[in-house]
Amino acid sequence: MKNQNNIDPLELLLEKYNFNLRKINKLITGAKYTAILLKNGNIGVCANLGYKINTEINTYSNLNLENFSHRIVLNAYFNALLNYSNKLNGIGDIFETINFRRYKQIVMIGLFKPIVKKFQENNIPITVFDYRKSDSFLASNFKQKQYIKEADAIILTSTSIFNSTFLNIINNTNDNCEIFMLGPSSIMTQDILQYKNIKMIFGSNFNKFDRRVLDVIQNDGGTRKFLKFGKKIISKREVFFENIS
Repeated sequence: MKNQNNIDPLELLLEKYNFNLRKINKLITGAKYTAILLKNGNIGVCANLGYKINTEINTYSNLNLENFSHRIVLNAYFNALLNYSNKLNGIGDIFETINFRRYKQIVMIGLFKPIVKKFQENNIPITVFDYRKSDSFLASNFKQKQYIKEADAIILTSTSIFNSTFLNIINNTNDNCEIFMLGPSSIMTQDILQYKNIKMIFGSNFNKFDRRVLDVIQNDGGTRKFLKFGKKIISKREVFFENIS
């Protein structure tokens, strides 16, 4: 039996749930995000991180998991397919849900400025890495592997799944580390929570057929502009979980 911790999460989800082009109503992209509207009204999003997305749906009839643009579309699809499950565990903000004072070494991979601000305001030390950004409080990426190994809590951007850094990060954590995935790109499913040390996923979903979300994304808006139309949702590891066909 294969060790799940060595399987690309998108490959795992693709094998389990498939990618059905006939379920897609619209594929929309902007400078910062890509969104998929399913025919049942579900909306899924994924950050672009600078990659260009072809909005012609038939382009993805032959998915290439080595192509980051394909991975972004697939991530958005599973975000739409799975983030409306009745198995979700509630609504809430990560900083209000988790007592971070009980951890000794907290690492954030992928800069979330509003969350960092809350850590600073509460005098809780945190080390932040982001290979795409340059801020004075970011730690050198050369130190990331060392900090991952020593961390007892990691806030991990969910874009790590589509950009293929996820497996390397989780497999370098120690057995006592707790990982919290974060961001609107999060795929809210127990399948992701079965990976090493993943304790909770903090993501979002939106009202069905909410055109406002799609308009913001199409007009190059980012997280703050469209997230106000959705709700912050939480999924945590459970022993049993259901398939979604």
